Amino acid sequence: MIHIAICDDEKYISDNIKAFASKFFRKKNREIHLSTFSGGEELLAYDGQIDILFLDIQMKGMDGMETAKRLRAGKFKGFLIFITVLREMVFQSFEVQAYDYLVKPVEEPQFEKTMERLYASMCSASEDSLLVQKGYEGRIIQKGEIVFCEIIDRKIYLNLASGEVLDYYERIENLETRLGGLFFRCHRSYIINLKHLKGYKNGTAYMDNGREVPVSRLRSKEFSGVVLQYMKNM
Repeated sequence: MIHIAICDDEKYISDNIKAFASKFFRKKNREIHLSTFSGGEELLAYDGQIDILFLDIQMKGMDGMETAKRLRAGKFKGFLIFITVLREMVFQSFEVQAYDYLVKPVEEPQFEKTMERLYASMCSASEDSLLVQKGYEGRIIQKGEIVFCEIIDRKIYLNLASGEVLDYYERIENLETRLGGLFFRCHRSYIINLKHLKGYKNGTAYMDNGREVPVSRLRSKEFSGVVLQYMKNM
C-alpha cells in the first residue's frame, strides 16, 4: 500500500488532488491510503507513514517550505511535491529535496505527467528495497542492509548490517521471491545476502557481522555453485 498525504488550506485543491491520485493509482492497480491536512502544524503532528506528500507552499500559519524543512529534519524520507501559485518559490525547493511542483490550478494532465515520472522512480527504487509491513506501519529497508533472514515460529527476523533485528510476519517463500538474485536460501529457515558472506566451511556460512548461518546438506552443492558464480560477477 502507498501512503499519500495532501496538505493544503484550500479544500477544493485537496479534493482535486485526492480525486486525481485515486484515479491514477486505480489505473496502476495499486492500493493507496489517503490523508488530508489543512495546515503545516496539523501535518507535523501526524505520526503515520507518508510515501508521497503533496504540500501547498503558501498556507496560513506555518507555510509549506518551513513545514517541509521540519519534516526533512525528522523522519520523512518520502517523495515531496509542492503545490504553488508562485513559480519563483520553487527555487527554494532544492534544499528540502522536492521531487517536483504543481502550479495552481492543478490540471489533471499536469498531475498525470508528474505522477508517471514519480511512479517510475518508485518502481525502480523498489528493486533495491524491501517494504516490510508490521501491523499498521510499513518500513522500507534497503536490501543491501540485510545480512541474513531467519524464520522462527512463522515470524521473519531481518538481521541488518547496523546490528538491528527487525521482526514481522511473512512466509519465507514470499520473502525469498521478493529479495531476488543476491540472496540465497541456504536452509529452510535461513536466507543469506551473498554480499555479506565472508566465508563458508563445513556446512556453516560466516557472515561479515560475525554471525554464523547453517547451510543444509541438501543445498550445500547448489550453494557452492551460487557463491562461485557470484564471485565471478563481482
